[in-house]
Amino acid sequence: MTSPPVARALGAAGVRATARVTARPDGRGGTALPVLEGEGPLALRRVRAAGPAGAAARVLLVGAMSGPLGGDHLTVEATAERGARLHIGSAAATMALPGQDRHEARYDVRLTVAEGAELRWLPEQLISVQDSDLRVTTRVDIAEGGRLVLREEQALGRTAEPPGLLRTRLTVHHAGRPLLDQQLTCGPSAPPGWNGPAVLGGHRAVGQLLIISPDFLTNPLKPAILSETATLTPLAGPGALITALAPDALHLRRLLDKALTRWA
Repeated sequence: MTSPPVARALGAAGVRATARVTARPDGRGGTALPVLEGEGPLALRRVRAAGPAGAAARVLLVGAMSGPLGGDHLTVEATAERGARLHIGSAAATMALPGQDRHEARYDVRLTVAEGAELRWLPEQLISVQDSDLRVTTRVDIAEGGRLVLREEQALGRTAEPPGLLRTRLTVHHAGRPLLDQQLTCGPSAPPGWNGPAVLGGHRAVGQLLIISPDFLTNPLKPAILSETATLTPLAGPGALITALAPDALHLRRLLDKALTRWA
């Protein structure tokens, strides 16, 4: 059950809100959602799954309020228990907006995937609006035999607008061991060179597609250049990371969709 929206708090404290999803087999070949709870700007809706009985449980993250604004701390926690299939998307792009006092906002994502479970985290893009300050941390804990498809897309500013400060970190542990840990900082006060040829090269959209599957243990992917601004990098484990740059969010999605269709 999803809780109703709450009024946005005023002042530096901002809004503290958590959305929680737990998926487990329903005993009939499908997936149940014993936990589906949202707070404040994080509203959750289960949507009808296309396909035969036994298809994954599909959830949309719906923005019930504007945010994250400066001072907000939003958290999404999703767990796919053994044998469950959980697909999570969002109804619209997330806008990182400046607060009245210009405090940092935080957006934390915590994903847990059990053995034999599948979790797809495919939200719409994050837009870093001018004068915003957002720190995004995504942590994934996936058991051996679990499957994960994770997409992250960031657009640096709206049309003809400079970006805010955006700091992202993605950490993945597979079977209790580190598999991936990477960080990126863009925008005002970011380390020098963030928009230079060694990082973004002047592009306004950056994204990645992370795929973890036990199939890669026997059929590992090979490194590949997918386009002038997109590459595939196998990880030291049953995973692969597709990274892409583009002039805007539309072109970025096209690049990642091709990889999604081919390998996920």
